[in-house]
Amino acid sequence: MPPGKPLTTGQIEAQLDDYLEVEFSFLKTVAPAAVLATLKRQEQDYIIDWVKRVASTNIQLAYQFINQAVTALDQLDRRTIEAWALYAMDIYDQRGLHPALAIIQNVERFVKESHERAFGSVLEEEIGILLHFAHGLSGRKLKIESAETAYTDSETVFLPPVTTLLANRNDNFLCYKAMVACLWAQSRFGTFRIPLNEILGQQQHPEKFLPLFHAFESVRLEAGIKRELPGLFRDMVHIKQQLAIAEDDSWLELTRALRSPGATVSDALSMTHQHIMQLVAPSPAVYHGILRPELIEICLRARLEKEKAALRSALIQMADDMQSDVTESDRQSLKFKAKRTEDPAEPDGYRMSITLDDQPLPLPPDIESLLTSIQQDLGDIPDDYLVPAGPGDYDPDYIKEQEADPDEVWQGTYHEDGAFLYKEWDYQRQHYRKNWCAVREKTVGPVYDDFVSKTLSRYSGLIKHLRKTFEAMRDEDKLLKRQVNGDGIDIDALIEALADARDGSEMSDRLFTHMHRAERNIAVIFMVDMSGSTKGWINDAERESLILLSETMESLGDRYAIYGFSGMARKRCEIFKIKSFDENYDNEVKARISGIQPQDYTRMGFAIRHLSHKLNEVAATTRILITISDGKPDDYDNYRGQYGIEDTRRALMEARRDSIHPYCITIDTEAKDYLTYMYGDAGYTVVDEVRKLPLKVSDIYRRLTT
Repeated sequence: MPPGKPLTTGQIEAQLDDYLEVEFSFLKTVAPAAVLATLKRQEQDYIIDWVKRVASTNIQLAYQFINQAVTALDQLDRRTIEAWALYAMDIYDQRGLHPALAIIQNVERFVKESHERAFGSVLEEEIGILLHFAHGLSGRKLKIESAETAYTDSETVFLPPVTTLLANRNDNFLCYKAMVACLWAQSRFGTFRIPLNEILGQQQHPEKFLPLFHAFESVRLEAGIKRELPGLFRDMVHIKQQLAIAEDDSWLELTRALRSPGATVSDALSMTHQHIMQLVAPSPAVYHGILRPELIEICLRARLEKEKAALRSALIQMADDMQSDVTESDRQSLKFKAKRTEDPAEPDGYRMSITLDDQPLPLPPDIESLLTSIQQDLGDIPDDYLVPAGPGDYDPDYIKEQEADPDEVWQGTYHEDGAFLYKEWDYQRQHYRKNWCAVREKTVGPVYDDFVSKTLSRYSGLIKHLRKTFEAMRDEDKLLKRQVNGDGIDIDALIEALADARDGSEMSDRLFTHMHRAERNIAVIFMVDMSGSTKGWINDAERESLILLSETMESLGDRYAIYGFSGMARKRCEIFKIKSFDENYDNEVKARISGIQPQDYTRMGFAIRHLSHKLNEVAATTRILITISDGKPDDYDNYRGQYGIEDTRRALMEARRDSIHPYCITIDTEAKDYLTYMYGDAGYTVVDEVRKLPLKVSDIYRRLTT
């Protein structure tokens, strides 16, 4: 549609007065309206639309934007203007009004930084790919976060927000990959097996020691990368060529021994002591990063304690799995040993396994990962790690929960350390608010009362019926049509084939049916509304539904987890573990279901994003996220109303992009007003009476998965 006539000063002023709330803000809009009146209609509409978006974040920020925007329109293309406005709003979210105003008022600086970003690689844009790359590397799975420089604490890789040292974006991205690989190599090839921080504190010249040790160790690590990741090593050589970095022949000769497969971190340390007084360390490559020994020591000490406890607890579980009647004294007498098996693909030349009475134990993947992590840190599995935990030994899961106790975090000034941070969709801004929701996991406290037994007694007949139905689903055969061979004739296919033959076309040979028993490969999370509005009947109905559902799911064999959700504004978003995928439906889980209690509000977007992330970690053909709720998304802040509906809808779209099938079961009789918009026509069910909820949930799940 062609643009209309340009708006007059009065028309523009009226719109600006509305968006900037001049009745309360007392801002003067006559001057900017007069300037906008000189523009073409398309330009007027464009700037006014962005004033509206920015005003949804902050009115003062929007007022400054309009005073700068006309000049910016002459200097910048629209893509850059949009990035400028969004960046200012992000800074407002993170740091407040004054830093955001500085962004708006200094458009020249933003243009310069935008130019760098145009040719550089931006961590925020590449972090998804880099995470996949990091998780694909062998050894301990690493996280990635942003920092001023590149380094690692042995669990997280920290990378600069923008890399612009090379001539084009692709090479700068390769630089990011090289940084990840070099920092991964420090853990993989044993850099942290020496007490580096302690050694550094003993040096007379620490300012010389650390750079020289880092240079020697980087030679050894690059050699390891060359052996394990030859393609990436070629990229590293390419980066050096682009930066015209040439290594001195004498340096190459000096470090020859560090390139051999048998070189260790002790060799790099020995060479550092030998040459510290007469040798100046060469400049590190751009992808080597820096060493932070003090952070490594803190992280390593905590990890060794937790992993030792985790392995000792795992030995108990493995012993119980092998001998269900094993006693406590029997456990303590079990002789577990670590065994080395030659494996040239491993950095140490061997792989660790565990034997019991000289018989190798089959290890689940999480225990194998645990052994790999311990071996990376220590080079071996110490004997005291192989003593089953006894009475009084601390539980690593308990320690983990204590270290990040959400109830303590909420006290006083809120700190986001240890929280999961999720984006949130702002429909007025038409963009995400980054790292907006702080999410913490808690475990529902178990309540050992008679609620479960009463529920089982009340619905005993229904449970028997549902179990039979679910067992039939598990064992049922599927009729496959249009097969080359089979047990019967596919009438539809035969009719089509005869019609083809009559027309002179070639007949298909797929004319048979065949009964096939298909293996179910389904993972489902039940996301339970624990907001304050579920108090009373609704809470009872939800708990009864979960008991019936769990009882019947056990007959089916599908993997399932149950989590509750609630929150109070964006910085107190809580996920409540009731049953994880790797937990059995035992008395503890039943007591947690009994312990479900109403909490705060119904902020839904963060819960969908967090639980979608958990589902994405499960290898399954079909992944389903089922929400059980009593109403629409809600919170006491601006999440109430359209904002919450739009964010929830966006989170559901993200889940579908990840091949997760969302579905909602609600008792809100007015749900059609918003659930059709969020879930689609076939994505929800309204249960018109609370008391019917326990009767419906299992039946709805059966229909969803058949």
